[in-house]
Amino acid sequence: MRDILNDLEAGKYLSDPDPVRRAQIQMKTPQPKRFYKVASVAPVEGGFAVHLDGKPVRTPGRALLAMPNGQAAALVAAEFEAQQEIIDPVTMPVLRLANTAIDGVASDPQAVLEDILRFASSDLLCYRADGPQGLVDRQNQHWDPVIDWARAGLGARFNLAEGVIHVDQPRETIAVLGAHLAQRAEPLRLAALHVMTSLTGSALLALAVDFGELDGEAAWLAAHVDEDWQIDHWGQDAEAVARRAHRKRDFLASIRLLEALRS
Repeated sequence: MRDILNDLEAGKYLSDPDPVRRAQIQMKTPQPKRFYKVASVAPVEGGFAVHLDGKPVRTPGRALLAMPNGQAAALVAAEFEAQQEIIDPVTMPVLRLANTAIDGVASDPQAVLEDILRFASSDLLCYRADGPQGLVDRQNQHWDPVIDWARAGLGARFNLAEGVIHVDQPRETIAVLGAHLAQRAEPLRLAALHVMTSLTGSALLALAVDFGELDGEAAWLAAHVDEDWQIDHWGQDAEAVARRAHRKRDFLASIRLLEALRS
């Protein structure tokens, strides 16, 4: 299932979970030219399909690419409309999410839910630096409100640790998160939450966004406290900047999909 969640494309799994490395690999593969003039949305039984010149789009698994509502389908149609002379799947994160959800997550949502819980058992927000004090303060500023919200809002108490030594989380805490995720078991929603979790290393940040506790920018900043501290002191190279930009694009696309699904 983890392979499926690394996205589906062109009938096969994407070559690498890292978006920059994936783009480099795909540059070696000829990309299809844009063959359609207009991308649109059309109602179908149980939802809305994406059409190219009036013909329905299908997933790599040959399923109809249908979304629960028009707003979600419009996100995919907009990605098709934005393509220029060639179709570049790297620039179509919502389409990739839809393909993943329909061809993969829908067949085994429990496996995806459990994978998110595995992240929660070693959540980024639970591992704190013991110094320098500036970094400790920055982690506390961005992470403590989410930990407090999880306790007060979800009923999930997390153990914190200094350094990288693993700390076990209470079984009750993981069970509580599992119950909340079970209420979000629609394939598209789970796929979006999984992408957000894997990109940040934090199931708590993904859930905080989904519950409306954090906006996307605040969650992204919280996920990169340590990295930003290093950048402030040591700088970063061009490849790291590009990698982060690609990852943020995928992260924000997941949030747009979640918002559309709530419409």
